Amino acid sequence: MGCVDGVAVGGREFPAGIICRINAEVERQAERSRSALAREVCSWLDWKRPDGSLQEVSARLALQKLERRGRIILPVARRGIPRGGGKARRGPMPRKIRASLVDLGRLEVVRVCRSESVLHAEWKRLMAYHPLGGGPLVGAQVRYLVRSGRGFVAALAFSASAWQLAARDHWIGWGVEARRKNLRYVICNSRFLIPPWVEVGNLASKVLSLCCARLPRDWEELYGYAPVLVETYVDRNHFSGGCYRSASWQRVGQTRGRGRQDRERRCAKGVKDIYLRPLQRGWAKCLRVVERRQPLPPRLHDARDWAEQELGGASLGDRRLSQRLLAMARAFYAKPQANVPQACGRAAAKAAYRWLSHRKVTMEEILAPHYESTIRRIAEQQVVLAVQDSTTFNYSSRPALRGLGLIGTTEDGPKGIWMHDTMAFTPEGLPLGLVDVQLWVRDPDDLGKRAKRKELPIEAKESHKWLVSFRAAQKIQTQCPQTTVVSVGDREADVYELFALAESQVQNPRLLIRAERRRLVADGQQGLWEYVQRQPVCATQCFEIPRTNKRKRRQAVLEVRYVSVELCPPKTKKKLGSVHLWAILASEVDGPPGAQPVEWMLLTTLEVTNPDQALEKLRWYAKRWGIEVFHKTLKSGCRIEERQLATVPRIENCLAIDLVVAWRILRLTMLGRATPDVPCTVFFEEYEWKALYAFVGKGLHAIPDHTPSLRDAQRTVASLGGFLGRKCDGDPGIKSMWLGLQRLDDISGAWLMFGPGSPLQPNHPLACTSPVSRNPRYG
Repeated sequence: MGCVDGVAVGGREFPAGIICRINAEVERQAERSRSALAREVCSWLDWKRPDGSLQEVSARLALQKLERRGRIILPVARRGIPRGGGKARRGPMPRKIRASLVDLGRLEVVRVCRSESVLHAEWKRLMAYHPLGGGPLVGAQVRYLVRSGRGFVAALAFSASAWQLAARDHWIGWGVEARRKNLRYVICNSRFLIPPWVEVGNLASKVLSLCCARLPRDWEELYGYAPVLVETYVDRNHFSGGCYRSASWQRVGQTRGRGRQDRERRCAKGVKDIYLRPLQRGWAKCLRVVERRQPLPPRLHDARDWAEQELGGASLGDRRLSQRLLAMARAFYAKPQANVPQACGRAAAKAAYRWLSHRKVTMEEILAPHYESTIRRIAEQQVVLAVQDSTTFNYSSRPALRGLGLIGTTEDGPKGIWMHDTMAFTPEGLPLGLVDVQLWVRDPDDLGKRAKRKELPIEAKESHKWLVSFRAAQKIQTQCPQTTVVSVGDREADVYELFALAESQVQNPRLLIRAERRRLVADGQQGLWEYVQRQPVCATQCFEIPRTNKRKRRQAVLEVRYVSVELCPPKTKKKLGSVHLWAILASEVDGPPGAQPVEWMLLTTLEVTNPDQALEKLRWYAKRWGIEVFHKTLKSGCRIEERQLATVPRIENCLAIDLVVAWRILRLTMLGRATPDVPCTVFFEEYEWKALYAFVGKGLHAIPDHTPSLRDAQRTVASLGGFLGRKCDGDPGIKSMWLGLQRLDDISGAWLMFGPGSPLQPNHPLACTSPVSRNPRYG
């Protein structure tokens, strides 16, 4: 059985590697018992109780659930071993006990262990009179007998609590995460019996109080932790629950008539009252605490510039390495098209090359503070598009460069590096920063692997990159719960495992993917395209189609349809089950002659129930083009493919800086369009914009009296890069921006050296007023 994506079962995460390992072990030793396999799985996952013993029973239940889901195949169950539990036969009724609680004498609570056969047999004999019998009980459990001077007068059992009870969870104040983390601290009084021959007033409430007093101590002795709350259920058709109320239990609501295993709601049971009793003080604080959501990274209020804000927190193990990183980032941004010696200067070039080769410098450490800054910006938004895409860097012209891989489809094809990155955008298209970057080189031995792709698990394919990126978006969603994170991908992202992962949890990020594969709809086994095309047109919208090497920029009129679909899994992935998505089809009408009509089939986990929502998702997908522009900026603006570096690790470290520089150039370009009226000081230092206007206006008189807007400053910078600014030219593009920024660095440097306030000015206190020193000892 092939490996699939990891899955959470029984409150435990089973990674894909563990599932594959289980299947391999079963194939290797088919005669192994399920108990032995469960013990081995516990050792692999370090699945232990607080007292250090293995969670064998929980592991066996989890393995059974995995088998029911089709993820694993278990050995054949051994049926020859007799099991306990069930109802014992009732013996002859003992003599009735009629007395007051005082006359009954001292009551002793006795814990029943299986090793004590006499007590255990007595407990089972009494439980024969209980409507549910003696078991089996669920999960961790403890049993009691209550002895008086006249014999045993009560029998009780406590076991694991219900996984989910709406009334109980609401009373505690539980969310999903809090319940998952703290459910073990709630236990259930699953059996309580006063034998029919015992008639003693107030005995039941007295027994409950005595057992609850010693229960936390016994439970901690057995399982290594003490419960803080106990629950039980009372059938109102047969019992009033008065003994629980007398023992300080509180009724909090009712069940819904479903059993523990009734997930499909097929077996309605009687509705029961839910009673709860705290076992210690501070129970609420204990149960409501959750593993704290990873806090947002702290903002660097003392950052001097953008470089410190984006890269200042890099943990490189040495302060000098961090300082060199900031210096190189500033230099690369000032001259994005320059090579390393040109950008850093002749004196610092050698230090830069040493830094790029340093063993402590890695791409992950360089980008970590930028990821944190991105998360802070994401937390300020209501909706964020996490757009992911792949690109290649071609270094075929550098045969001496070591560690390259194939980027083509033939063995003698181009050589280079693959990158799959994810960038966060606002719905308006403003880039907020990178959230994930994956780099790899293709092994020449993997050439031709595509022919056997159906036999390989998703982890062994390059398409696993989409799942890795989605999990990065998952992490951001947990850190920014008030923000809706939408993972966006093109046709290459049409991977069924990605749909199954996105649908696996309600709190996951949303998914918006352009479909490519001709999948089947579960209803009637129809094709996806045919099914959606039969839906009525809900809207007509005009979209701007960007220019590419194969087409011109144009306006396209699209007819829009949408419908809810249930997609069937591929034949080789039946175990993943069907997925429920919303499909949006946008087809171009009356396109220009000779041009291929535009057709987008979008699949999303976002709800689409009206035309406005469908058009909104189309606009969001159109913003995916921003990551293509980012890649163009990285290659043409920062010229990463022309870096003269000898090894792949050097290229990776240099690429990490260029990624942040390219993002900042793209952000400046888009920020001038999104917020044109903000002061230009959000992006430029005061000396930069003053030098800019003085240079363009050919004198100090051209410097405005007030701070210009970002749009004005942006267009002025772009004019240095060749932007003409005519009415028909629109907004500046990326190329004119990076060329203008490169010239602005030289202009602002000259301003600092020769402009007002410079030490070289005659009136500056540090200026030299005479070519000869005033020291009288010198001529």
